[in-house]
Amino acid sequence: MEAAKHQDDPAKRARLRWRSRRGLLENDLILTRFLDAHEENLSDEEVDALTRLLTLPDNDLMSLLLGQSPPETELDLPHVHALLARLRQA
Repeated sequence: MEAAKHQDDPAKRARLRWRSRRGLLENDLILTRFLDAHEENLSDEEVDALTRLLTLPDNDLMSLLLGQSPPETELDLPHVHALLARLRQA
């Protein structure tokens, strides 16, 4: 049996939006604005990238969102780079 896709599962979508609420207002604004505009069209690969980014501490996430540092180690993946570029445009 195949796992439900992110877009087909309202609970997964709500959980992702809840996890996007951050302690730093700047992160919260960027992520909320992005999700408001693109949540319904996110691919599973983009959801994976966002989920990986949401594991970071707020200051590390902000540094990536502002382009002050590149993604490293397990975040240095093409789909993470692509999502960061989209988030920076939000």
